[in-house]
Amino acid sequence: MVNIGDIRLPEFPLLLAPMEDVSDPPFRGVCRALGADLTYTEFINSDSLIKGAIRSRRKLDIFEAERPVGIQLYGGDEESMELAAEIVDATGPDLLDINFGCPVKGIVHRGAGAGVLRDPDRMVRLTEACVRATRLPVTVKTRLGWDDASKNIEEVALRLQDAGIKALTIHGRTRCQLYKGEADWTLIGKVKNNPRIRIPIFGNGDIDSAEKALEYKNRYGVDGVMVGRAAIGYPWIFREIRHYLETGRLPEGPTVVERVAVCRQHLAGALGWNGPVQGINEMRGRYGHYLRGIPDIGDYVKQLVRLSDPGEVELVLAAIEDRYRDHVLTTESIRLVNYHTHCAL
Repeated sequence: MVNIGDIRLPEFPLLLAPMEDVSDPPFRGVCRALGADLTYTEFINSDSLIKGAIRSRRKLDIFEAERPVGIQLYGGDEESMELAAEIVDATGPDLLDINFGCPVKGIVHRGAGAGVLRDPDRMVRLTEACVRATRLPVTVKTRLGWDDASKNIEEVALRLQDAGIKALTIHGRTRCQLYKGEADWTLIGKVKNNPRIRIPIFGNGDIDSAEKALEYKNRYGVDGVMVGRAAIGYPWIFREIRHYLETGRLPEGPTVVERVAVCRQHLAGALGWNGPVQGINEMRGRYGHYLRGIPDIGDYVKQLVRLSDPGEVELVLAAIEDRYRDHVLTTESIRLVNYHTHCAL
């Protein structure tokens, strides 16, 4: 078992990364149903949350079926982070996560996200402000450092632990790398294997297959892995990783019928959370991801993205299900990774 405060997770838990414009309640629900052990909301600007911005407040929405779930905050001001943490506490998530890693320029220039990496003292103060303000377990997601010359994660991890965090997720890149190049897990392993570290250490970056998850587990000794972009359109990656960890064999990939079923589940969640108009609009960008790799699927996807009536969408999904019910997808066509540059920290 892996414990984050009072939260009990299975051995080597699989975490869904907080991704802007991706990790909403419908998607989190899909990933939980397919094996994610812990999910996070899209990140929330502490200042906007305090001011009551509708978009920020909506990001606080969580549902019982997706627990355990963490709400992620970002900000560069101690007072704002403390007040925002109090608001988060009142909404009743399972934990509060602090974003010290998003490399997006607009956030960095406000001294938030990865912009804090250049000032470990302020990182500690912001963390302590959140720990003071909530009864929830506080966790952090961050990067190796600002650039190659300042990879200070070993020192930062110890200081954040002393500040009271209950778990740490480390993305294996610096801020200057953005999402380019290969993630370097060497320092993640060093943090985990430091005898002074007492909290769970989760690794993040380039986990796009079950084989890699097991390899990194064995090589670096992390307590679990966080999956981001690889889950977009392919939430079955959580099921695959768990099965591979337990058996050493890859499971059969999702059939077309299973893919359609997930489209239906995600659509139902989007309609319930967003309403009929916004829910349909939200799903238009999802069908292609879920159905990619199916032969001659393009015309069906074009129909789906044009439709505005849920009943008509169901007719197309039923037609896909009927046509491809006995179709066997190749392993190569079902194991897809989507490399859209969403902010995965």
